Amino acid sequence: MELLNIAAYRFVALSELAQLRAALKARGAQLELKGTILIAAEGINLFLAGTAANVEAFLEALRADARFAPIEVKRSWSAAQPFKRLLVKIKREIVTMRRPEISPSTTPAPRLAPQELKRWLDEGREITLLDTRNQFEVDLGSFENALALGLKSFSEFARATPALPQALKDRPIVTFCTGGIRCEKAAPWLISQGYREVYQLDGGILNYFEQCGSAHFRGECFVFDERVALDASLHETCAAVGRDCAHEPG
Repeated sequence: MELLNIAAYRFVALSELAQLRAALKARGAQLELKGTILIAAEGINLFLAGTAANVEAFLEALRADARFAPIEVKRSWSAAQPFKRLLVKIKREIVTMRRPEISPSTTPAPRLAPQELKRWLDEGREITLLDTRNQFEVDLGSFENALALGLKSFSEFARATPALPQALKDRPIVTFCTGGIRCEKAAPWLISQGYREVYQLDGGILNYFEQCGSAHFRGECFVFDERVALDASLHETCAAVGRDCAHEPG
């Protein structure tokens, strides 16, 4: 039986985190799901896998809470369970940037649909694609001619951006990552630093794969579980041999 894998996040103000953690953990355990759920005052970030019926039941319960009703979900499938256990953690941030002045829920950057990005690339429009992921992810695959900052973790992003050419401040920039969450912070940060036209790829690489396939992308997309990487059809491409990949992106 194939298992349904989901990745989802939402930046939204949350309170009473301990009670929320207990409720999410109880519901996930009841449905025999495995994966990681991160919650913080700024929102929720989750990666889960289980039977399709149980995953959808979890999502239905989650969306019954008005704070999570609009949450967007990316789905893929695996032959085996890619997670070892269910973890529900309270964190300072759902993706670590260490720039508390950046608030995606109140000052979001414009989103660019995957089909629109593909059209721009097909036309040869002059844009800069900025990969906000860690360098080991970039090494596995990225968009053609994308710029990367050689990050070891996303928490380095703000400190690394002064190295970008100043000319980029007057050029359209499209930020991208695996599922969109890192760009939700990266793009507003760039705008705050004087970059005039910055977009975030809506739903990240995984949504681009789903909508546009492999066009303009070379290689595979790293994912933070034991599948290691997905191709443009969202299928597992290699096994996690000697690597511990079951952790949240950083």
